[in-house]
Amino acid sequence: MRTPFTELVGIQHPLVGFNRSPAVVAEVTKAGGLGVLAATAYTPEELDAQLTWIENQVGGLPYGVDLLVPEKLAIGDPNDLMASLRAQIPDEHRQFIADLLIKYEIPELPPDADPLINDEIAAAINPDGVEALLDVVFEHPIALVANALGTPPANLVQRAKANNVVVAALVGQAKHARRQVAAGVDVLIAQGTEAGGHTGTIATTVLTPEVVSVAEGRPVLAAGGIATGAQMAAGLSLGAAGVWCGSVWLNSFEDITPLAIKQKFLAAGSNDTIRSPLRTGKPARQLRSTYHSEWEKPGSPQPLPLPLQPMLVNEAFSRIDAAAGDGHAGALELETFFIGQVVGSFTELRPAKEIALGIVADCEQRLRTLAAEIV
Repeated sequence: MRTPFTELVGIQHPLVGFNRSPAVVAEVTKAGGLGVLAATAYTPEELDAQLTWIENQVGGLPYGVDLLVPEKLAIGDPNDLMASLRAQIPDEHRQFIADLLIKYEIPELPPDADPLINDEIAAAINPDGVEALLDVVFEHPIALVANALGTPPANLVQRAKANNVVVAALVGQAKHARRQVAAGVDVLIAQGTEAGGHTGTIATTVLTPEVVSVAEGRPVLAAGGIATGAQMAAGLSLGAAGVWCGSVWLNSFEDITPLAIKQKFLAAGSNDTIRSPLRTGKPARQLRSTYHSEWEKPGSPQPLPLPLQPMLVNEAFSRIDAAAGDGHAGALELETFFIGQVVGSFTELRPAKEIALGIVADCEQRLRTLAAEIV
């Protein structure tokens, strides 16, 4: 399938696979789509290594990178960023998390264990941290850089243009799309509320044509609630030049999410997600669990802003993830991760490349069927 988006980034199919796992990114790209790595959780050194690994796998085929560059966040002292941010976390919140871990008998991590989740995201989404990651990104032959959580800073757009890199941005409202157009973004990603992770409140079928109408000819990708060929075809019929898929790859073997969480996904229905700030400090769709129920009880503290909330809970989730992997009952109750409403369609883990090729093939078949039905 050829669309303005496939022509712009040089891919075979108008399918983007967004994931934090380099192997998923590589497999989507090798399937003819565009793999995009969620880069914010990596240190600059780690990101350089991951991008190099992806390039060795894809043999010159295009791939991209996604960064979190929020417009609003808690800012720390640049001379001692992490310490100054941690000092902003109230004792009430620290005690709440400590009591939660005690209540569900979550064991400590072994002394020699590497944390499964760290709080380096706090540094990565502050201005200096973003620049450090961009320095790495633009040393690699990426085809696209995407920004989430707001209008990209002018420096990001300028550096991308200078390196012939396409700039994309996620939007949840038409007014956000207008700001992105004014900022010089090349591709708009209309992310509906069905999506996993940070998302707004407007459904994909409503949002996509609204964004197309203000895109001024730029390609628009439909995102949120897209995990099948029929859903991809629906996005294209709404005027999108492609689709941006994230949650579906959590159902792949290559995705690095712990198996205990994937098993919860397989058991979940489409109504088992919640849009909540309790993981990051900004509303993000995730699998609902006892973790959310505990925060909702009377007397519980309010979530903190980004990046303080993840700094508060990340160590706890390192312990929860490790214990859940060992089958710990309390950890399995609390366990959660970012996922969209398409989780209800998950039946078994599959290879990422098989998922990508299946979506494209089913989309093509659905479009041919619809065309044949037109009298």
